[in-house]
Amino acid sequence: MARWNPPDDFDALTLAEARALQERLAGLVREEGSPDEVRLVAGVDVGYDARAVRTHAVVVLWEVARRAIVATTTASTLTRFPYVPGYLAWRELPASLLACERLERRPDLVLVDGQGRAHPRRCGLACLIGLALDLPTVGCAKNLLVGGSPSLAAERGAWVPLVDRGEVVGNAVRTRAGIRPVYVSVGHRIDLEHARRWVLATSRFRIAEPLRAAHAAATRLASAA
Repeated sequence: MARWNPPDDFDALTLAEARALQERLAGLVREEGSPDEVRLVAGVDVGYDARAVRTHAVVVLWEVARRAIVATTTASTLTRFPYVPGYLAWRELPASLLACERLERRPDLVLVDGQGRAHPRRCGLACLIGLALDLPTVGCAKNLLVGGSPSLAAERGAWVPLVDRGEVVGNAVRTRAGIRPVYVSVGHRIDLEHARRWVLATSRFRIAEPLRAAHAAATRLASAA
């Protein structure tokens, strides 16, 4: 299986190096299959302190059967990569991977607050995390980065293709009736249909429950820094 072993200094990449590496890694992403059984879903989200000096990541491990959080890990790192739209993955990846490494139980599926294939170089944060962990991974973003989609019906579960430069890169998905959609795309080792299904299966409100919990914890962590 395709796996990427990040070097220790990957957060010190130049913009040109980051672009080239993202373009190369995009070719390793597998948009196929689905986990055989999903018992534990990890939600990964990141927050920043007031001046973005440090990046604070939280990983929430959520048990599907009980629909409950069973573990939470955190990590804080210096923010070394500049704020550049389309390159936020490199800013958030170091803390995110460190928090993932601190999990004592390996998840069956990882949801990432960010883009997967729905990215200018088809390799957003969810792809990089998926390749590094070699786990089925889904990008579930609150905002659109690339592409467009047809109008979306108002009921929960409605979805439409997200198309960029003639290519379907994800789905706009209505996770709650009448609420703005989320943008789902493949991170690694899962197909788009199953990615969409798992986002819906783990959602009560707009944001999937593991990600909602991770976001709240990351916000608290950043505020306390």
